[in-house]
Amino acid sequence: MKFPRSAKPDTGINLTPLIDVVFLLLIFFMVTTTFTRETRMLITLPEADGEALVSEQQVVLELVVSRDGSYSVNGQNLINGDIKTIMAALKEASEGNKDIPLMITADAQSTHQAVITAMDAAGRLGFESLNIATQQPQEP
Repeated sequence: MKFPRSAKPDTGINLTPLIDVVFLLLIFFMVTTTFTRETRMLITLPEADGEALVSEQQVVLELVVSRDGSYSVNGQNLINGDIKTIMAALKEASEGNKDIPLMITADAQSTHQAVITAMDAAGRLGFESLNIATQQPQEP
């Protein structure tokens, strides 16, 4: 005699809906997260011997190059490191006056390319008075 087999109930838990919900939550949090931006860049200046020059003019335009290659003009961070963005920020800060001295302050660990890009932007705009900030060497 042949007895029909009864179907065993499924004892496992279906994880597919749980995985879908977790991925939706992950996407939601990734899209709605805001990141705080530091308003000040911490830089370590390169060292150089020499006398500090005192400028007679009070207005100085400052272009800061941070360690990671981001730029800031007079304390305002730029959205990217594109040379056109740097030129536009310098033009706006100087109000078209090319006689204002420009101080490039670059971190000692910043790339050479980032500093050259800043100098190139200043050169293209016609700035003639270009200064590079350094600090006195530490006594051993």
